[in-house]
Amino acid sequence: MPFIANTDADRKAMLDTIGVKSVDELFSDIPAVNRFPQLGLDKGLSELEVMREIESLAARNLSANNTAWFLGAGAYNHFIPAAVAALASRGEFLTAYTPYQPEVSQGTLQAIFEYQSMAGQLLGMDAVNASHYDGSTALAEAILMAYNLSADRHRILLPAALHPEYKEVLRTYFEAFEVELVEYGGTPKDGLKLLDDKTACLVAAYPDFEGRIHELSGVADAVHAAGGLFIVHADPIMLGLFKSPGELGADIVTAEGQALGNAMNYGGPFLGMMGVTQKLVRKMPGRLVGQTVDGQGRRGFVLTLSAREQHIRREKAVSNICSNQGLVMLMTTIYLELLGKNGLKQVAELCWHKAHYAAKELGKIPGCKVADGLFFKEFVVQTPRPAAEIAEQLERRGIVPGLPLVRYYKERSHELLVCVTEMATKAQIDLLASALKEVTA
Repeated sequence: MPFIANTDADRKAMLDTIGVKSVDELFSDIPAVNRFPQLGLDKGLSELEVMREIESLAARNLSANNTAWFLGAGAYNHFIPAAVAALASRGEFLTAYTPYQPEVSQGTLQAIFEYQSMAGQLLGMDAVNASHYDGSTALAEAILMAYNLSADRHRILLPAALHPEYKEVLRTYFEAFEVELVEYGGTPKDGLKLLDDKTACLVAAYPDFEGRIHELSGVADAVHAAGGLFIVHADPIMLGLFKSPGELGADIVTAEGQALGNAMNYGGPFLGMMGVTQKLVRKMPGRLVGQTVDGQGRRGFVLTLSAREQHIRREKAVSNICSNQGLVMLMTTIYLELLGKNGLKQVAELCWHKAHYAAKELGKIPGCKVADGLFFKEFVVQTPRPAAEIAEQLERRGIVPGLPLVRYYKERSHELLVCVTEMATKAQIDLLASALKEVTA
């Protein structure tokens, strides 16, 4: 698009409209000394010099590639086959955007259709969209949908052990709504005690922020009996090994799709997954792709079950979070296609066995105790010294031991959240155990 500068007449018309005589007057609130400050920048560098400077700065970073990495807490280090990036970077996908014109968007539409089909099987849901920024916004949109479906219900039951940053996102989302966010401790079955006729939904984390897996059987029936919806936020890798939330009666399932073929990338972009049952499909925000045939009987793909206007009507919209997350969704699609059902199960099994081996070894260290209960991939270790001090010492040795929980909970200064995926080797786990034993002795 060419740049067309404003004419003097255009500028005068705009200034007259706001009652200002000149551009200088428009910026008169800014002190003159601050309008054009001397930045004191050095002279420009050559490309070679800039690259050396950037590379030297980058070399100071700790990353999952050059350390023994046991940090999770929402962003996970999983293996990504080289084919994922190679295929996703093909020219056909570089300009893909919202596919409102199916006649020129068949490739993108088919990729979304394939993603939704596989994600539906994984989550155990009848329909899955492809339109959320990350797991936290997907969960917020799911709760918003439950709230909008219940005219006189304003209580939302949340697990106390939901990711703290997810809870912050929820508080931001519902700041302008008459919603009561109520946290329950313990398990989802403990949360059932808080159900009443004002409850719009009960949310369960599967697993929770600390990696614990809670029993969900029977929870959906109790929530439905109280007139609410049952929402489950899940780890998609774990679903390669455990029952899907759909099998356990969930009405809406959300997940963070970063673990499925997407790098951590300093926290984004991520992929918010959402699936619903058939009865809620027309109330789900985002886009759905359906399979059909054209006038000649050839297979084709189109956006279905909702019009574009459903998403762009401001406060009347079903949702205002409708960026397609096309590239991240595409990489997840390729990842799932490459691994298949058995491959995803193997990844989940590796995470399970390696995490439990690590928990066993760390639990042997004098002064350290691993939290009880069933867990997947992550577990909490109580430490005899402040966990933040331990993490700092181990990071100097090239070991990132996990997340000190004091980051989110001031009273939990002696607890470390450790994450073990299929990427951790036995040698790295043993190195973590020996180093932790040494610094806590």
